[in-house]
Amino acid sequence: MTPEQLSAALRTALTDAVAAGDLVVDVSAEVRVERPRNRDHGDWSTNVALQLAKGAGMPPRDVAALLADRLGRVDGVKAVDIAGPGFLNITLDAASAGELARSIVEAGTTYGHNDSEAGHVINLEYISANPTGPLHLGHTRWAALGDAMSRLLKASGATVTAEYYINDAGAQMDKFAASVLARAKGEPTPEGGYPGAYIDDLAAQALAARPDLLELPADEALAEVRRLAYAAQLQDIKATLADFGVHFDVWFSEAALHDAGAVEQAVERLREQGHVFDEDGAVWLRTTDFTDDKDRVLIRANGEPTYFAADAAYYLSKKDRGFDEKIYLLGADHHGYINRLKAIAACAGDDPEHNIEVQIGQLVNLGGAKLSKRAGNIIELRDLIGWIGTDAIRYSLSRYPADSPLSLDGEELRKQTNDNPVFYVQYAHARTSNVARLAGEDGVRREDGFDPSLLGDPTEAALLAILGDFPRVVAQAAHLREPHRVARYLEDLAGHFHKWYDTCRVRPMTADEEVTDLHRSRLWLNDATRQVLANGLDLLGVSAPDRM
Repeated sequence: MTPEQLSAALRTALTDAVAAGDLVVDVSAEVRVERPRNRDHGDWSTNVALQLAKGAGMPPRDVAALLADRLGRVDGVKAVDIAGPGFLNITLDAASAGELARSIVEAGTTYGHNDSEAGHVINLEYISANPTGPLHLGHTRWAALGDAMSRLLKASGATVTAEYYINDAGAQMDKFAASVLARAKGEPTPEGGYPGAYIDDLAAQALAARPDLLELPADEALAEVRRLAYAAQLQDIKATLADFGVHFDVWFSEAALHDAGAVEQAVERLREQGHVFDEDGAVWLRTTDFTDDKDRVLIRANGEPTYFAADAAYYLSKKDRGFDEKIYLLGADHHGYINRLKAIAACAGDDPEHNIEVQIGQLVNLGGAKLSKRAGNIIELRDLIGWIGTDAIRYSLSRYPADSPLSLDGEELRKQTNDNPVFYVQYAHARTSNVARLAGEDGVRREDGFDPSLLGDPTEAALLAILGDFPRVVAQAAHLREPHRVARYLEDLAGHFHKWYDTCRVRPMTADEEVTDLHRSRLWLNDATRQVLANGLDLLGVSAPDRM
């Protein structure tokens, strides 16, 4: 019996009690069950009696008693106990609990998927680094977490568009182009420009593409360098992210907003909403009406739009493209953006509590990392991939909440020991693959039989219980935008699997021992565990190796 089937049985017990006149309550579409922290309290528990007691006008334990009586008659339910003020603790018989192994194997890569976020249409924007240099450690946390969030939300039924906002307009792009052109001419970096060997590389690429570059008029040469260097640097960013397993559905250009007149149009739309005013020759957005600490300039007195104006136009673009919910994942130095972005949403007629969500990722300190040889003053993501590996970086960053500062030891992440969480989980998956491989050599095949009632060892009951909890963990992680819940679950699952592995054999002890349904049933459980480990790792963008 799966958690979903048990939830349905609980709901049926409720509707039967209402139909019989024993309860007068509104029955919700879903009745949740959860795995109790203490395995002595059964396989599953629910607090539905406490939730309904007030509406029913009855003590919670009386409501629980009505449900326990009905639920106890359901096939597969071994016992239902009432605990505390009215909790129901449910124990399944071995056969019913063991059926979960078959359900997981048959569901395959879709096990854990759910519809808890169905109907949500989300634009998820993250990283959005300036295309003026390589990606570095500061971008890496959101690269890992943003992609994991996208995977979790999709697995939970949401429609998600992952978007990278390319900040390719403004003064920083002018300084970038000037820096590359100076290197092409053999001149020093201009004041406030970009240093680093990568600028030399970009200059060389620009000269290779346009051998006549230095013969062009100054303005034309600068524009050409800007075009060529920008394209090369953006391609470097895309290639690095591809190596990191991160892919975006949309690469949105800030410059395109300006070129299309979207910034001016956004100002006029906000003016029509009644939130734009003119003062001291500038155009302002009255964001103080919506919790911002001061009003914001949209158009300077000299007629130049501000970055905030582009932010407003970009928000309206997302709104116009049909995204009901916009999630922004920003760096640690962007706390001031939260109220500003929410104010834009409110000025645009949206609900800041529903239509926009802003998360701030805290800084990461990675001990042992070396500054980039190309960029000089940063730790490049490309170097991290080569040093530590994509799996170790992504998993390690995913297992902590984004809003907590993080210190990691690079050499520890490289170790292949059980003290390294990513190795511990991946090794569990490799071990399940090895068990299946060796069992096959001994003639143990799933298709030859399955008797779930034989999975009665305490370690098997514990393993089945945590396997059944996976869909709930995925749904919760998606709803809370917290991929670390999946990582911590996988470590818990790996621990339960290793205990089971040490206690229960899948293969015959000797060559002449007969293969029985116990061996086959345990193979089903082994393969179910392998599937859940693989599914969970995939949600974090981490590989599930068959051998280590």
